[in-house]
Amino acid sequence: MRTLLVASLLLIGVCTVNAQSLYDRFFDEYYFPFNPTTATVTGIHKYDSQLEDYSTAGNAKRRDALKKWEAEFDKQPASPDRDLVLNSIRAELLELDSIRMWERNPDLYSSGITSSAYTIMSRTFAPAAARLKVLTAREKLMPKVLADARANLKNPPKVYTEVAIDQIGGNISFFENDVPLAFKDVHDAALQSDFKTANAAVITALQSYEKWMKSDLLPRSNGDFRLGAEKFAKKLALEEMVDIPLDHLLEIGYANLHENQKRFAETAARIDKSKKPAEILAELEKDHPAPDKLLEAFRGTLQGLKDFIAAKKIITIPSPVLPILQETPPFERALTFASMDTPGPYETVAKEAYFNVTLPEKNWPAARIEDFMQGFHRGVILSTSIHEAYPGHYVQFLWMQHVDSRVRKLLGANSNAEGWAHYCEQMMLDEGYANNDPRMRLGQLQDALLRNARYIVGIEMHTGKRTVEQGIEFFEKEGYQTHQVAETETKRGTSDPTYLYYTLGKLQILKLREDYKKMKGDKFTLEEFHDNFMKQGFPPIKIVRKAMLGNDSPTL
Repeated sequence: MRTLLVASLLLIGVCTVNAQSLYDRFFDEYYFPFNPTTATVTGIHKYDSQLEDYSTAGNAKRRDALKKWEAEFDKQPASPDRDLVLNSIRAELLELDSIRMWERNPDLYSSGITSSAYTIMSRTFAPAAARLKVLTAREKLMPKVLADARANLKNPPKVYTEVAIDQIGGNISFFENDVPLAFKDVHDAALQSDFKTANAAVITALQSYEKWMKSDLLPRSNGDFRLGAEKFAKKLALEEMVDIPLDHLLEIGYANLHENQKRFAETAARIDKSKKPAEILAELEKDHPAPDKLLEAFRGTLQGLKDFIAAKKIITIPSPVLPILQETPPFERALTFASMDTPGPYETVAKEAYFNVTLPEKNWPAARIEDFMQGFHRGVILSTSIHEAYPGHYVQFLWMQHVDSRVRKLLGANSNAEGWAHYCEQMMLDEGYANNDPRMRLGQLQDALLRNARYIVGIEMHTGKRTVEQGIEFFEKEGYQTHQVAETETKRGTSDPTYLYYTLGKLQILKLREDYKKMKGDKFTLEEFHDNFMKQGFPPIKIVRKAMLGNDSPTL
């Protein structure tokens, strides 16, 4: 009996080693070599001088590699990490073969190479001269990417080309101004000369790409951005492990929208019963800082949030270091108002985290600036700080440093990461932050309605039930957003179809918390629930539920 037991244990050990080595091989032989920008972001600097191969041949090579890895992982016994990797592979194959953004989205190329430069420029993971050397090598490969774009792009949707044109001025400015400024103190003349030549070539290629998009691509951009119900559902199932029929998902989305609208009206009445909710909101939207004081206003929220979390035992915060507030990089400003840029899980030197906030452009007319700033009234500033920093994205990032699984460090789901951050907006006020101030609650509810609108508009636009113009109208009327926000959000939804993951993830986490509380009974504490949630990494909530509840019960 003892011999059989030892043999069994040895066999289990061999299987574990083989499975682990397969994961390591996947990341080392495919994931990082094929995605050098992702490797840089992650903190793996072996590929810093390289760039993704955007060509048709490069995509074919990527597809062949993914098919090989799919077959390898398909042979393995089911497990949460195996399923996470397999779904990630199949989601990428869906993108390459069916969704095909590489044939449809010109911004993929111009903003893609800008991001690849930014990841090296923004973090001091090595001396400036060493980073300038690898950046120069990476920049030398960039003009070819824009040549590949011209060969690959076939009848893009008009809105995609318009967004790419809107963004490219920021891309060009970034290479003209930001990158040289970041390396101005490098005094190696030969290195600077090599960089200036490569950087000038990138600027010229981007300028040429801009002219080509305006004169050639835009007039023939007549493609349909809509995925259709089948691709939408498949994308959602692979990326978020949610296979609920779309009609039922819409019912859930509309129910939550109406619930938040009701709470909004009730909260507005606490401020002034004689006025309509829209009138109260219009007054609140005028209470915003000046554009040049916006970063300062965000910065002022962070320590108070951090102190409240500690006092109320909301969640363990693994580090006392605050994120750095800065203006959103130029290549991200067209489609985002705020974001958190954290160092990768394997970054050992450049550990700064950046809280990005988009400011209005100085050359905008006064009316447009005011419309933009109304989207940053005081309630939204608080809600956004909770979402991006405490206890949202930044805190989840801090926990990721302590996750053991390489799979969980590198692969996950938006419905977890964005769902967690969105859940925190409501949870913090529910726990008493801001002393039940109705103005702050309205900010939280307005952000919730924004996410409700994303949820519904994303599904309905991509299944042919709503046009872009109707999407903008929905964000304004049902999501209580300004026209500037509504237009930006709707455009985003054309190329980010499943951005329902904010509300979807939040609702899944709320249900998980309720079920976990029932299971724990008197032993339940919010801090223990949140800490346990963090320990799972950021996989789809389905995987988290199985780990925390021990069953496969429905996530919604």
